[in-house]
Amino acid sequence: MATSEYQVTGMTCGHCEMSVREEVSEIDGVQNIQVSAQTGKLVVDSTDEIDDAAVLAAVEEAGYTAVRSA
Repeated sequence: MATSEYQVTGMTCGHCEMSVREEVSEIDGVQNIQVSAQTGKLVVDSTDEIDDAAVLAAVEEAGYTAVRSA
């Protein structure tokens, strides 16, 4: 299992979290998603390493911006 962390900007509520979770869940291999509007943190667990570009594109599709956390 691989874990990737991102910092998402623009989320303010539970609906924002749901939108991000919905888009990211469509990426192949994603097993678990933790997202918090309060901290802006997005943690994605996947079967294999996933492409950061796919996650960033999914977050953008939901209407927000993200960067990979160090």
